Amino acid sequence: MRNITTHRRTFLLMGTCALLSACSTAERISKIGEAPEMAKISNPMTDPNYQPVSLPMPKPEHVAREKNSLWESNRQTFFKDQRASNTGDILTVLIEIKDKAQLDNETERTRDNSESADLSAFLGYENSLNRVLPESIDPTNLTDTGSKSKSNGSGTIDRQEKIEVKLAALITQLLPNGNMVIHGKQEVRVNFEKRILEVDGVIRPEDISVDNTVSYDQIAEARITYGGEGQITDVQQPRYGQQLYDIIFPF
Repeated sequence: MRNITTHRRTFLLMGTCALLSACSTAERISKIGEAPEMAKISNPMTDPNYQPVSLPMPKPEHVAREKNSLWESNRQTFFKDQRASNTGDILTVLIEIKDKAQLDNETERTRDNSESADLSAFLGYENSLNRVLPESIDPTNLTDTGSKSKSNGSGTIDRQEKIEVKLAALITQLLPNGNMVIHGKQEVRVNFEKRILEVDGVIRPEDISVDNTVSYDQIAEARITYGGEGQITDVQQPRYGQQLYDIIFPF
């Protein structure tokens, strides 16, 4: 009964995957010959999945202001600061990632088991076994079993990535301690291929340089994605059937 239930769940899961794949396939077929659509510019805070950032904050700092003075303690320069400081202001994020990794791994396992048993006296029935078996048997050679197992595995990873891009981002939220939550998204379409770059995170006002830029390594809780959509990206991905096979095949 348990096996039947397991098979039903497996068939249901496969049917659901096939249905979702069919819907996605139908949508892709309907867009054959068309360039990837560009997303509309919108306020990220209106996204149903948008969640304001909540982090541990120190107590608000009191800013002292002197009477009859042109200087305020919270000013960074004597003249007006042109750097982004309020919600909706724009700053440039500099992304320069150089990642290189190399990993070699090799595993070998060998097992050799053997068992042998001599049942020359099988409770007196050894001479009667020829009545059950089609041919006569040798009571001195009744059991002889053996097994061998060997497994070899090796893997090599040699990866090198380099990304150098600039992205304009918006300040979407000011935290109580003065830090800023930023969000930026850039879409570039060339012929039938669309490149998407997105960045989210938290920055400090003092990390913004005089030219209104901030480096990606100064972004806390940074979330940087760089991908694409289009014909080239589709060709680079395995087919749906192969991906499903890789997931459910146990060996």
